Amino acid sequence: MTGVFREGHNRPRPRMREPLRLGPPANPWKKRATIAIPLLFVALAAALFLSREAAAHPGHRAHVAVLDAPIAGVRNNLWFDYRSDIEEAENELRKDLRRAKSDQDEREAWAEYNRELRDARSDYRKEMVEKGYLQRRGVVTVGG
Repeated sequence: MTGVFREGHNRPRPRMREPLRLGPPANPWKKRATIAIPLLFVALAAALFLSREAAAHPGHRAHVAVLDAPIAGVRNNLWFDYRSDIEEAENELRKDLRRAKSDQDEREAWAEYNRELRDARSDYRKEMVEKGYLQRRGVVTVGG
C-alpha cells in the first residue's frame, strides 16, 4: 500500500538558494557606507549642537575670579557677606539663563553675572582694607 499522499507530494521542499549573479562581485564597502553615512550625519548634528551649547558659555577663564579663601585667612562677617553675594549672583544667573530666549539674552546674563562678581569682590576688598587686614596699593609718580 502506498502512502496517503499522491506520488511526489511527500518530497522535501527545495532549499532557497541565492540568485545566480553574473556580474562583478558586490563591493563590501557599499553596505558599510549605507550605515556609515547616516551615522556620520548624526555625529555631525550632535557636534554642532554641543558646540552651540559650549559657545553659549564663555568658560571659566572669562569669569571674574571668585575668591576661594578669605583675605588674610580671616573668616569674618565680610567674608560671609561676600560668599552670599556670590551665591546670589549664581542663582540669578541660573534664572536668567533659564529665561533666555536668544543668544543676546544669554550674553547679557553673563555680563550681568560678571559685573556682580566684580562688585562683590571690590566691596569685600575695600571693607577688608578699611578693617586693616589688607594694605592699600600705592601709586608712585616719578617726575612731575
